[in-house]
Amino acid sequence: MAKDYSLLGPEAAQAKVKSLANPPWFRPDVAPQAIRALMVKDDGTPTRDTALWLGLMVVFAAIGIALWPSWWSAPAWLAYGVLYGSASDSRWHECGHRTAFKTAWKNEFVYQLACFMLMRNPYVWRASHIRHHTDTIIVGRDPEIVAMRPPDLLRLGVNLFGVIDAFALGKRMILHATGRLHPQEETYVRPQDRARVFMVARLWLLIYALVVLLALGMGSILPLMIIGLPRLYGAWHHVMTGLLQHLGLAENVTDHRLNTRTVLMNPVSRFIYLNMNYHIEHHMFTMVPYYRLPDLHALIKHDLPRPEPSILAAFRRLVPVLRRQLRYENAVIVPDLPQGATPYRDEVDALRPHAV
Repeated sequence: MAKDYSLLGPEAAQAKVKSLANPPWFRPDVAPQAIRALMVKDDGTPTRDTALWLGLMVVFAAIGIALWPSWWSAPAWLAYGVLYGSASDSRWHECGHRTAFKTAWKNEFVYQLACFMLMRNPYVWRASHIRHHTDTIIVGRDPEIVAMRPPDLLRLGVNLFGVIDAFALGKRMILHATGRLHPQEETYVRPQDRARVFMVARLWLLIYALVVLLALGMGSILPLMIIGLPRLYGAWHHVMTGLLQHLGLAENVTDHRLNTRTVLMNPVSRFIYLNMNYHIEHHMFTMVPYYRLPDLHALIKHDLPRPEPSILAAFRRLVPVLRRQLRYENAVIVPDLPQGATPYRDEVDALRPHAV
């Protein structure tokens, strides 16, 4: 029988019975004072990175507008799209954790802006992401599992340009604007946040309506190239990197080394992704700012699987597992640990026969 990945089905109840709801996660044996030192936030680095992000968006948008409607504008729009539709994802993530900036209002400002770009209601998605970290890849508990088993490869391919996500988020925005939550959202959104959810949805719908009216009035899609469409044509990078976070790894385990992947990436992707390629490290110590994750990796790498050396190498290992899961959904990657690392818990024994 296929698993029910919803938060309202039998798997959700079973997760509680099996003590997989808010489980005790494995942590490396590391000095607490070393972790506390890495948790120190500052404003300088994220302010620089945010200014560069937004500044580049302004530059590329200006070039795109100046060359519009010539095809010579396409490279500028492609760059703008990645900054709008992909770099916003990592900014949403880090500022949602409130770990990017030392100053609270700066985290909130960038978080709200990135949420708008991604069409993710800030109050729903902050609650969703808290649950994702509490119950990472626990079936029936984690609302952010990217692909179920067996994986729908066609859906994953289509969503490379955000089509499915944007359609679903647009429907959810309309639902929220009518003063309702999705039943699954009701399991994790706080009652005191619900009025804010509805208010944001109504404001966003008004903004999108004004942009569409402006486009109609101009007889051009140019306004939509600036607001709205980049959520589609610029989404590919955040979808690509997002697939590498957990896909092909174990479900229903309590060790992030078994369900989360670290990938070494080029400097451009690391800027777009804000070092979230160090994803095991982030899940183990969520309050460490993105600019200190390389230091965290160096501190605990003795206890972690060897990271994939590149994006391409990670997909070369992932794709065969996804193909195998089409016929045998329990197929899974079980990463090898370095010599001397703390062994996996006994739960790994159930995974070994299915390892690819």
